[in-house]
Amino acid sequence: MSNLIDVVDSLEHRISTLLKRYQALKERHELLEGTITSLDDENRNLKEAIEERQKEIHTLKAANALLGSNDYKRETKLKINTLIREIDACMVSLSE
Repeated sequence: MSNLIDVVDSLEHRISTLLKRYQALKERHELLEGTITSLDDENRNLKEAIEERQKEIHTLKAANALLGSNDYKRETKLKINTLIREIDACMVSLSE
Protein backbone atom coordinates (compact mmCIF):
# COMPACT_ATOMS: atom_id res chain seq x y z
CA MET A 1 0.00 0.00 0.00
CA SER A 2 2.82 2.40 0.80
CA ASN A 3 4.30 1.64 -2.62
CA LEU A 4 1.04 2.76 -4.23
CA ILE A 5 1.05 5.95 -2.16
CA ASP A 6 4.62 6.63 -3.24
CA VAL A 7 3.65 6.17 -6.90
CA VAL A 8 0.66 8.50 -6.51
CA ASP A 9 2.81 11.09 -4.73
CA SER A 10 5.39 10.84 -7.46
CA LEU A 11 2.72 11.27 -10.13
CA GLU A 12 1.25 14.26 -8.30
CA HIS A 13 4.69 15.82 -8.09
CA ARG A 14 5.36 15.20 -11.79
CA ILE A 15 1.96 16.58 -12.79
CA SER A 16 2.51 19.63 -10.62
CA THR A 17 5.92 20.16 -12.20
CA LEU A 18 4.47 19.75 -15.70
CA LEU A 19 1.67 22.22 -14.95
CA LYS A 20 4.18 24.78 -13.70
CA ARG A 21 6.32 24.31 -16.80
CA TYR A 22 3.21 24.52 -19.00
CA GLN A 23 2.15 27.78 -17.35
CA ALA A 24 5.64 29.24 -17.70
CA LEU A 25 5.76 28.23 -21.38
CA LYS A 26 2.28 29.64 -21.94
CA GLU A 27 3.32 32.98 -20.45
CA ARG A 28 6.49 32.99 -22.54
CA HIS A 29 4.45 32.19 -25.64
CA GLU A 30 2.09 35.11 -24.96
CA LEU A 31 5.07 37.40 -24.39
CA LEU A 32 6.65 36.29 -27.67
CA GLU A 33 3.37 36.77 -29.54
CA GLY A 34 3.21 40.32 -28.18
CA THR A 35 6.79 40.89 -29.28
CA ILE A 36 6.02 39.56 -32.74
CA THR A 37 3.01 41.86 -33.03
CA SER A 38 4.99 44.91 -32.00
CA LEU A 39 7.84 43.99 -34.37
CA ASP A 40 5.35 43.52 -37.22
CA ASP A 41 3.95 46.99 -36.51
CA GLU A 42 7.43 48.47 -36.39
CA ASN A 43 8.36 46.70 -39.62
CA ARG A 44 5.24 48.06 -41.34
CA ASN A 45 6.01 51.57 -40.11
CA LEU A 46 9.60 51.32 -41.33
CA LYS A 47 8.47 50.10 -44.75
CA GLU A 48 6.11 53.06 -45.00
CA ALA A 49 8.93 55.41 -43.99
CA ILE A 50 11.18 53.89 -46.67
CA GLU A 51 8.49 54.39 -49.31
CA GLU A 52 8.08 58.01 -48.25
CA ARG A 53 11.83 58.60 -48.42
CA GLN A 54 11.99 56.99 -51.86
CA LYS A 55 9.25 59.35 -53.06
CA GLU A 56 11.17 62.28 -51.58
CA ILE A 57 14.34 61.13 -53.34
CA HIS A 58 12.48 60.90 -56.63
CA THR A 59 11.01 64.37 -56.14
CA LEU A 60 14.40 65.80 -55.22
CA LYS A 61 15.98 64.21 -58.28
CA ALA A 62 13.33 65.79 -60.50
CA ALA A 63 13.77 69.16 -58.81
CA ASN A 64 17.53 68.88 -59.18
CA ALA A 65 17.12 68.19 -62.88
CA LEU A 66 14.82 71.18 -63.29
CA LEU A 67 17.44 73.34 -61.64
CA GLY A 68 19.90 72.50 -64.35
CA SER A 69 21.67 69.35 -63.24
CA ASN A 70 22.76 67.22 -66.17
CA ASP A 71 22.51 63.97 -64.22
CA TYR A 72 18.71 63.70 -64.29
CA LYS A 73 17.71 65.62 -67.43
CA ARG A 74 16.53 62.52 -69.29
CA GLU A 75 14.28 61.47 -66.43
CA THR A 76 12.86 64.97 -66.14
CA LYS A 77 12.16 65.21 -69.86
CA LEU A 78 10.34 61.87 -69.74
CA LYS A 79 8.28 63.01 -66.76
CA ILE A 80 7.41 66.32 -68.45
CA ASN A 81 6.38 64.46 -71.62
CA THR A 82 4.17 62.17 -69.56
CA LEU A 83 2.56 65.14 -67.85
CA ILE A 84 1.96 66.85 -71.22
CA ARG A 85 0.30 63.69 -72.57
CA GLU A 86 -1.94 63.54 -69.49
CA ILE A 87 -2.89 67.21 -69.90
CA ASP A 88 -3.65 66.63 -73.60
CA ALA A 89 -5.84 63.67 -72.71
CA CYS A 90 -7.70 65.80 -70.15
CA MET A 91 -8.21 68.56 -72.69
CA VAL A 92 -9.58 66.09 -75.24
CA SER A 93 -12.01 64.63 -72.72
CA LEU A 94 -13.13 68.14 -71.69
CA SER A 95 -13.76 69.18 -75.28
CA GLU A 96 -16.03 66.19 -75.93
